[in-house]
Order: sequence, then C-alpha cells, then structure tokens
Amino acid sequence: MTAFAPDSLVLNRKLPLWYQVSQSLRASILGRLPEASLRLPTEEQLAVHYGVSVLTMRQALKELEEEGLISRHRRRGTFIEPGARRSAPRQLLGSIDAIVAQQSGEHTELLDHGRAPVPPELAEHFPDLSEVATYHRLRGDEQAGEPTNHARNYVRPDVAELINPDDLVWWPMTKVLRDVVGVHISRITDTVEARLANPETARLLHVPLLSPILHYTGVTYGKDGRALDVAIIHYRGDRFSFTVTLDAD
Repeated sequence: MTAFAPDSLVLNRKLPLWYQVSQSLRASILGRLPEASLRLPTEEQLAVHYGVSVLTMRQALKELEEEGLISRHRRRGTFIEPGARRSAPRQLLGSIDAIVAQQSGEHTELLDHGRAPVPPELAEHFPDLSEVATYHRLRGDEQAGEPTNHARNYVRPDVAELINPDDLVWWPMTKVLRDVVGVHISRITDTVEARLANPETARLLHVPLLSPILHYTGVTYGKDGRALDVAIIHYRGDRFSFTVTLDAD
C-alpha cells in the first residue's frame, strides 16, 4: 500500500495559515490515488511538513474533520474517511491551492481529448494561436451516482505536449499544470454566470433541457502573461454554490 504523502505548499503570509494548510491538505486527500494509505501523518509531522505551528495544524485538521473528510481517534491517529465527499460551498480566499482543492475529489471520466481550432469566443485568450488542445471531462458524485459537472479545457499546444491525459482522471487541470508539468502559474481569473442547459449539458448532467445551470470560465495565466488554459465548466445548479471572501486589508 502506498503511504499517504501530502503535497507541499508555499505559504502566502497575507492569508490565514490554517486555511491555506487545510485547503492544501484537502486537495491532497481528495486527489489521492486509490491505493494510498488512509492514515495521515501525526500533527507534529504535518506541522513540520507545512512549516507551521502545531496549533495552526490542529486548526486546519479541525476544519477538515468538521467537513467530514477525516476522523481523529485518541491514541490511534487521524484517518481519511473512505467515503469522504465534498459538501461544503466553494470558498476562494485568493490562493492557487484553494482552487486546486475545490476542483479535487470528484469521480472523473475523460470523455475525449485532441486538437481543435480556437473557438471564436476564446480567441481573445489565444490571439497567437489557430489551434488548441482540448480535454472534455465528466465529473460526478460517485456515492450519489450522479454527474455534477462537465468541463472542457482548452490548452496551449506546447503545454499540452507535456500533459499525460491519464493524470486528468485523478487530478484537476490546475494541479497537473502546476505540480506535474511544472509550469509557473501567475494568476487565475474566474467568472461564474447563470445559463440554461443546452441539449449536450442536459444529457450529460441528467437535467431537463433549459434548466438553470452555472457556467464557469477559468483562465489560467503563465508568468509571461499568456493564457495557458481556459476551462469552461457547466455545473448543475442544485449541486453548486460559490462564495468569495475579500480581505479588506
């Protein structure tokens, strides 16, 4: 059995440390491989791993315990819940790790991938390209047995050459780009709007035609300011909530 190993994290001192640690550990838990151990390292080991105090680590673990992702047992240790599933609303406080965490944890099926002309509505993001790599995935709640969203990613061809499509079954595109491919992500811009389900979305998400859905567009930029990836995701309206918290400082 493969031992569970949490991802590393570069801390942003402008955000609460416990929040950043909880979101990074959350992404590791939800994106773990099936054969990985369910036992977490000790509080002390995790605190050293993330470079925070034990008190900060304890607060982060409490957050995950309240969400139902882990259980803690005196003298036995801390364990990942085998049936852990996402239930909390999306809360983004401005870190890439938060975005990775929110994208992780759902059962994912890679429907297809290949090359295609740049869609006219995305031309502004890829002004120097005529063609992009495309990935179409369907995500769902395995326990409930229902789809929750379907995503299309449009990626620069030079970046796509470094992507193993099999990785997209286990991890979100943001994690694959940053942690597997190793590209530098400078920022991500998210847009969420209400739309009506078209025939394809209604069929994939098992919802009535023209029922309300949430249309998400996420643009990931590299260090040179160019768009690396544009994600178009359609969420079932009954399975999605979106919260943004802005720090007044």
